[in-house]
Amino acid sequence: MTEDLSAYPLQLEGRDVPMVRFANVTKRYGELVVIDKLDLEIAAGEMVTIIGPSGSGKTTVLRLLMTLEKISGGVIYVDGEPMTHMANRGKLVPASDAHLRRVRSKIGMCFQQFNLFPHMTAVANCMEGPVHVLGMSPKEARERAESLLDRVGMADRRDHLPAQLSGGQQQRVAIARALAMRPKIMLFDEVTSALDPEVIGEVTNVIRSLTAEHSLTMLMVTHQMGFARDISDRICFFFKGRIEEEGVPKALFESPQRARTQQFLRAVREAI
Repeated sequence: MTEDLSAYPLQLEGRDVPMVRFANVTKRYGELVVIDKLDLEIAAGEMVTIIGPSGSGKTTVLRLLMTLEKISGGVIYVDGEPMTHMANRGKLVPASDAHLRRVRSKIGMCFQQFNLFPHMTAVANCMEGPVHVLGMSPKEARERAESLLDRVGMADRRDHLPAQLSGGQQQRVAIARALAMRPKIMLFDEVTSALDPEVIGEVTNVIRSLTAEHSLTMLMVTHQMGFARDISDRICFFFKGRIEEEGVPKALFESPQRARTQQFLRAVREAI
């Protein structure tokens, strides 16, 4: 059955338009509902972290926003305009590939497994997108790449291949590569989970510096509760594809209201 999209606006308007809005978004795999009518807004410049048990839909939210998966219902808006759909003769219709590419260009993502090109140096990894997607000259792209590698503390490793870098160093290059595309939104999917404990601090410090120095809108999925508490403006606890509870970090971690949130946080503390 085709969803009636007439209730969704063609454009978000007003003084406080969110940078990201999930409007009644659902994701199904056959009969399995992974995201269940999700309503979530993220303000420009806000840092939101999603926590929750495995299978709660956390990473699926990022994959939908990055268009790595297609939604089954609802609409996702980015920077005021629909991303999953587009206006056509006064109605919303499924987005064309060109529309998806244009809106998605506002989003950068860092994955758990880095995903660097293994045959390219750190600086070449950071230049690839600006040259071939944004159409920058190699000279301009190199200048941008070197500046970003310096920002994440990797200037002295710019000519190294990924295999010559530690996990923490590769993840910092991956962050620089995403930033090279000048996104308005950055997504972080368990970016510290594949790292040895002693190098987690390298990556978390970079992300902390980004939140302090830039007006990027950020959405992060993590199991690092201490990091989430320190860095986030808001925490969303997911359960069964929905937001079970949300709030500022102090309130959610110290006095959660929902029984499922309390159970999850108790289990996390016991595991430390």
